[in-house]
Amino acid sequence: MEMSQAPTPMSTTQGYAPPTVTQFSVFLDNTVGRLFDLVESFDGASCRVCALNVHEASDHAVVRMITNNSTMARSLLRDENAPFTERDVLVVELSDGHSLASLCLSLLGAELNIHFAYPLMLRPNGTPTIALAVDDPTFGGQILRRKGFRLFGEHDILDVH
Repeated sequence: MEMSQAPTPMSTTQGYAPPTVTQFSVFLDNTVGRLFDLVESFDGASCRVCALNVHEASDHAVVRMITNNSTMARSLLRDENAPFTERDVLVVELSDGHSLASLCLSLLGAELNIHFAYPLMLRPNGTPTIALAVDDPTFGGQILRRKGFRLFGEHDILDVH
């Protein structure tokens, strides 16, 4: 008699990773023209800056940026010899019934901290869109999707003009 194999367990939504976008944190000397040099390096490239946030200190600045092509952005930053780090962030659409307050409440209910947030300049659907860095992007994205929020990945902002 042949023994049959036990069926493999079905995948659940707990293993589902929501879309994320790569955020670059670029470290610049806090000198006149450094930010211009950085953003000018993206002009004419097939890589657009979709979001920008500058955190300034007396001797340096940290420029957080999201582009529509992380591979090209990584290459441009390396060509500029700009020191940078990368982090996955959530890009969330705010729309009727899905306000900033309800987004915060959803994450609060899951006991997730928001480390920082800033708006995108390019909006995939013409609606307000925000980038969020949270403790756990996978869990945070799952919570927000269950609450009916729409999340975007890099492929969603590729061709936005």
